[in-house]
Amino acid sequence: MSDLLTIEGLGVRFGGVTALEGVDLAVPPGEIRALVGPNGAGKSTLVNSVTGYQPQHRGRVSLAGKRLSGLPPHRIARLGVARTFQTPELFSRLTVAQNVAVADFAAGGRRGPALLRRLGLEAIADSPAADISYGQMRLLEMARALALGPRLLLLDEPAAGLTAEEVEDLVALLRRLAGEERLTILLIEHNMAMVAAVADRVTVLDYGSVLVEGPPDAVLSDPRVIAAYLGEDEDEDGNDGGAGDA
Repeated sequence: MSDLLTIEGLGVRFGGVTALEGVDLAVPPGEIRALVGPNGAGKSTLVNSVTGYQPQHRGRVSLAGKRLSGLPPHRIARLGVARTFQTPELFSRLTVAQNVAVADFAAGGRRGPALLRRLGLEAIADSPAADISYGQMRLLEMARALALGPRLLLLDEPAAGLTAEEVEDLVALLRRLAGEERLTILLIEHNMAMVAAVADRVTVLDYGSVLVEGPPDAVLSDPRVIAAYLGEDEDEDGNDGGAGDA
């Protein structure tokens, strides 16, 4: 099986600071890959590089063999890549339904109402996006990304702000998307319980490089991974409380 997403030797610098160096990553179609690591490990930088928001100084990013490196975000989106952001980026003055309709119209589809139902947003469809809860904002951003009909979905901390019940529903949704629709998902997540429940494989970044990769049980119990997280302030749910990383 050919990989859908391929990252080869990815390197990103901010001035004299190296954020990523020599990162290789391959994700086959229909896989849910979790990207984890301490704050500052380079997780969001990697997603930004894949989606064209962050230039890279070396390496290559490809989708089904087509080079993405150097393309602007809108070109990458048209090739089948959708994403959410660490902080939800919504049209705050539009309603929930209108936010999804914008993406639905751009994709020439009619997924909007079904996506609102699927993500539990139908009851607040007519509410302004600025007035809904943070957790609902995250779900709305995901609905808008799915309205584009992507082949690859990149999620930056999708469980942040969600209740335990909402996290369970999110795990079930992602599993259905990957299993029934063969959607490939790369997600950054600090909730290790969610990672263990949803991911097929886990890639751990530390200091801008891949530390270890493999099945969730093996990776999350690896002494190198445990050592990399030492010093992180974790709450009782297993979240490290980080708001962002380079």
